[in-house]
Amino acid sequence: MAKKSHSGLPRTQRPFFRLSHTCSSALHGSCILVRSLTISISKHLGGITARAHRATSGFFLGSSRTLHSPSFATVPVDLSGSQPAEVNNLVQGQWKTSSSSNWLLDPLNGDPFIKVAEVQESEIKPFVDSLSRCPKHGLHNPLRAQERYLLFGEISAKSAQILGQPQVSEYFAWLIQRVSPKSFAQALAEVTVTQKFLENFSGDQVRFLARSFAVPGNHLGQQSHGYRWPYGPVAIITPFNFPLEIPVLQLMGALYMGNKPTIKVDSKVSIVMEQMLRLLHDCGLPKEDVDFINSDGKTMNKLLIEAKPQMTLFTGSSRVAEKLAVDLKGRIKLEDAGFDWKILGPDVQEVDYVAWVCDQDAYACSGQKCSAQSILFIHENWTASELLSKMQHLAERRTLQDLTIGPVLTFTTESMLEHLDSLLKIPGSKLLFGGQELENHSIPKIYGALKPTAVFVPLEEILKPHNFELATKEIFGPFQIVTYYKHDQLTEVLDVCERMHAHLTAAVVSNDPLFLQEVLGKSVNGTTYAGIRARTTGAPQNHWFGPAGDPRGAGIGTPEAIKLVWSSHREVILDIGPVPRNWELPPPS
Repeated sequence: MAKKSHSGLPRTQRPFFRLSHTCSSALHGSCILVRSLTISISKHLGGITARAHRATSGFFLGSSRTLHSPSFATVPVDLSGSQPAEVNNLVQGQWKTSSSSNWLLDPLNGDPFIKVAEVQESEIKPFVDSLSRCPKHGLHNPLRAQERYLLFGEISAKSAQILGQPQVSEYFAWLIQRVSPKSFAQALAEVTVTQKFLENFSGDQVRFLARSFAVPGNHLGQQSHGYRWPYGPVAIITPFNFPLEIPVLQLMGALYMGNKPTIKVDSKVSIVMEQMLRLLHDCGLPKEDVDFINSDGKTMNKLLIEAKPQMTLFTGSSRVAEKLAVDLKGRIKLEDAGFDWKILGPDVQEVDYVAWVCDQDAYACSGQKCSAQSILFIHENWTASELLSKMQHLAERRTLQDLTIGPVLTFTTESMLEHLDSLLKIPGSKLLFGGQELENHSIPKIYGALKPTAVFVPLEEILKPHNFELATKEIFGPFQIVTYYKHDQLTEVLDVCERMHAHLTAAVVSNDPLFLQEVLGKSVNGTTYAGIRARTTGAPQNHWFGPAGDPRGAGIGTPEAIKLVWSSHREVILDIGPVPRNWELPPPS
């Protein structure tokens, strides 16, 4: 392929990514082959400039490979302000625009680069009608249209095979980076988890989700059957931070069980799911089975109230989750925000490894994981180690150049620094590292740009009622609280964990069995890692991920999660006789 010159383009429109092959990398214990993303970024006249050895259409894969658009794709691989993309809506089997569009700003340089067709309140009727047409017994169930279980096993197998192709997996990793900037390793890991999930539910695995049971009755001809029954019309609302993994895993779970979903992904990143739907259509997904909507929160709220889905899955902020729970009269499952904790036990070992995991948990994806380490409780035995200095060193390795630190999409720099200032007013608190805006960046002011930050707050101050809310406020960015505790203060540490309102992930870093037993037995977080390799982050396809302690809690990724979230129990009692030959009418009772 002939090289394409970009010298004639304005600096803000020139390509700035170059991908090169690297060896396999251990990402939290899962060795996956990744290609590192090398970015040469420098601020110049408010824009971003780049150097690249091999130019294609704006992004660069290795020394001899280029990024191509797969056959289903509609997004240009030179996506930029000068080559924008469009996102449409899908309803009743048709891709449609809307009367109003919203331009998204490139999170790295502020250029308008994606045009999203946002449905207005006056335009929701087709979506309401589409959901309303789906009966409560669903599009399939254990007693009706059983061939659709086989269909979705085939769709999963085909889509897993396509998503596993390097050309396709790299395309999605690149697209994730463009809208939710994170390192290429993190973006590709998200694609890999999604691909493995689809592999897991290939073939007969979909119908195995609907496995029923029977119990003998009291007399001849009587038998009770328990079924996993769909809800029928359902809705899915997912956030920006995992643009592919969360919506795909929840969407496919809903479809496997026989539901008809309307899905809304945060408009900042919905282009990723739009492209995935096009892949799924190519793999046999009927276009009428899923509606896809872009809108603001108010419009989506109106749609939910009018369409009355039998169940809504919401992943996102606690504030919105609680509002929806009231508006939808409890017909909802939640995987809301989490102020996630990690406790280091008394057995000090593997300091380098523990420091690395702490850095990954707190700052990978710029801290924008619902499972990110929000507070670190360090046993006094660790004070003699170099844990904190090693954590600082690891945090300072992160750069915008390789997107190991990057834009924060829900907090501004100013708001994060204001929170820092408030914390530093607590007696005994101090800044450990970070606390400054990123240097030499062109991230728009509507987003945040903060260096990885850690703040020490004394445990006794965290426990005080007037400090507790401030110290446990979730900052969805590269920000964590650190505190020490003495051996006889474990009860106070567990009291802090008990008082938190969300219980998503946690980590107990210790190989002391009695310590593990004490902490695990007196905590509740739904996804808790325990042992010297324990982490708070990680939502792979091989274990449950979700909160505990809330009857509305939703899980993701496993058969148990799918059955819990996307089906309900139905009991059918067969009583076909015969009626006893000598039966007589009994007296009234």
